[in-house]
Order: sequence, then C-alpha cells, then structure tokens
Amino acid sequence: MDFPPTTVSVSNARVDSATYPDAVAPDLVGTYQALAKAGGGYVWDDVLEYRVWCHPEGGSRDDYYYPFATYAEAVAFSQRTEGAEPPLALILQREYIDEPNPGEYLHVREERITEWPVEFLRRPRRTQNTIPDFLSPNAPANRLDILRGLSSQK
Repeated sequence: MDFPPTTVSVSNARVDSATYPDAVAPDLVGTYQALAKAGGGYVWDDVLEYRVWCHPEGGSRDDYYYPFATYAEAVAFSQRTEGAEPPLALILQREYIDEPNPGEYLHVREERITEWPVEFLRRPRRTQNTIPDFLSPNAPANRLDILRGLSSQK
C-alpha cells in the first residue's frame, strides 16, 4: 500500500515522513519479538520496522502493536486509529554508547534491538567514526553535537 508523504506535528515541530528511512528488510517486518529495549544507545544502524502501539479502551485486553515498513504507513494508521500511539521505530544497533552513570560513556560492541521515538532518527546513521569521535578526549564540549551531525573530529 502506497501512502503519500505525510507531514505531522511532533512536539511542536513539523516532521515530514520522507525524513525517516524505510525498514531495511521489509519482508521481515512483523517477525521481530514484541519485547525490545526501550531507547538508549545514542546511535542507530538500521530501521527494522515502525510500530504503532494500541491501547484497548478500558484496558479490556493487553496492549498490542501493528508493524509497518514505512513511517508514512505507520503515521497514517496512528492518526486514524482510536487508542493508537504515535509510531515508534524498532532499530538495530550494531554498536552503541552506554551511559551507566551521568557523563560516563562506554563503547559497547554488541548488537541490540531497541524501540526509539522516530524523532531520534533525525540523528545521522552511525558511521565507523561516530562512537570513537564521541568518546575522543578532543570531542567538543557538547559531545552530543557529534551524534546530531553538527560536529565531527578531524
């Protein structure tokens, strides 16, 4: 099913559906475990699917979600479905940054799958230099600028 690009308001910002990449393997959408990590890791490698979580009226049954290969499909469904949340992105992190304590960052070299607010996908996709640049003693005072694509190490 094709949906035209959609513009929605998210936290008082305008977001165009063309901003978000399609799922890396559309044929696998809907096959991932329902339970995933929530947020964190600071970087992303691939979008696996977009999820729209639904909450039945009156809590008559458990929450459930619908998976989509594109943000446009997910946001269109979310906007027309009662009890639906805005879409989340299920992402793959091949490596990520752990922050066990505020300001203490660790480079974790293992894969994990986590759900993210789609707005986090506005950060550039992780490159081989993203995490080393972030952890570098020469990183800018606001290290998060590296993750936002606003600064890099030379």
